[in-house]
Amino acid sequence: MVQSLSTQTESRAPIYKAWSVHVFTASGVLLGTMALLALVDNNPVACLLWLGAAMMIDGIDGTLARKYEVKSVLPHFDGSTLDMVIDYLTWAFIPALFIYYFIELPPYLGLISVFIILLSSMFCFCNVDMKSQDNYFVGFPAAWNIAAAYFYILDLPPLLTFGAILVLAMLTVTKMKFLHPFRVRLFMPLNIAVTLLWCGCATALILSAPDQATWALWGLGLTSAYFAGMCLWRTAQEWFDGQEAR
Repeated sequence: MVQSLSTQTESRAPIYKAWSVHVFTASGVLLGTMALLALVDNNPVACLLWLGAAMMIDGIDGTLARKYEVKSVLPHFDGSTLDMVIDYLTWAFIPALFIYYFIELPPYLGLISVFIILLSSMFCFCNVDMKSQDNYFVGFPAAWNIAAAYFYILDLPPLLTFGAILVLAMLTVTKMKFLHPFRVRLFMPLNIAVTLLWCGCATALILSAPDQATWALWGLGLTSAYFAGMCLWRTAQEWFDGQEAR
């Protein structure tokens, strides 16, 4: 009897693990809710920190889903749809509202900025060619939570902020490559290390004024330059390969 129960538990272990991954992914909506409540409570720091926590879950859950083969174990439950719903909430919708309420924009352009962010993000999430074969994002991946953190930390002039929103929205429909640090295999350990360093620096700057954390500002600048360089290098490589193919 004991052996039978043990065998039954072992046979169900993959199912338990698969559901655990889905629960882990779903927890992102709870963090998104906390971010939204922080926004309503006029607490921009807490809002960004909750969004950051949701971003970390989003960066890990895909790896876990592939490790435990959730698609084959639970074919009737679409984890990709679950992930997309939560991503739109925490990567686009709440950050758009954050930018509207906490980031200074030119007069009468606040609501327009929100519309630009949300509409361009819809194209991103509905794009079936959102990722390249080597797992780079194709076009700006609606990472408005990251953009919101930059806007909050750097406190740019309103017109420059609006210009940045326009440029990022337009990049959504381009072929420019954007690094996915947890999926791109080339330099993956370095990519993840730089990502974690970026997170640490950004968190330090969100929690304190930039002039009180000079080291974090330098770290943010260097890690940002790394990401920008990787994106431009991969985009240029694609362009030159296309030219040679002609």
